[in-house]
Amino acid sequence: MAKARARHILVHTKEECENLKKEIENGKDFVEVAKKHSSCPSGQQGGDLGEFSPGMMVQEFDEVVFRDEVGKVHGPVQTQFGFHLIEITSRS
Repeated sequence: MAKARARHILVHTKEECENLKKEIENGKDFVEVAKKHSSCPSGQQGGDLGEFSPGMMVQEFDEVVFRDEVGKVHGPVQTQFGFHLIEITSRS
């Protein structure tokens, strides 16, 4: 079974998500941005979600993590929780 590790930043609006993505693309550290801005409790750990398998996260999240390029920041990804930036750190 596939496994992945990822971290994310959860915010309430698409606009905020897009602005944070620009900051990261311009050199800000993903972990620091997550600690400062993420509304998810994982933000305190820099957005780290640990290792997980398909089906453990909501569908929209899984589709990105198990399909898109590792090592890049993806998003905004909308789920019932809000808007996410997702950084896939590994996948096997």
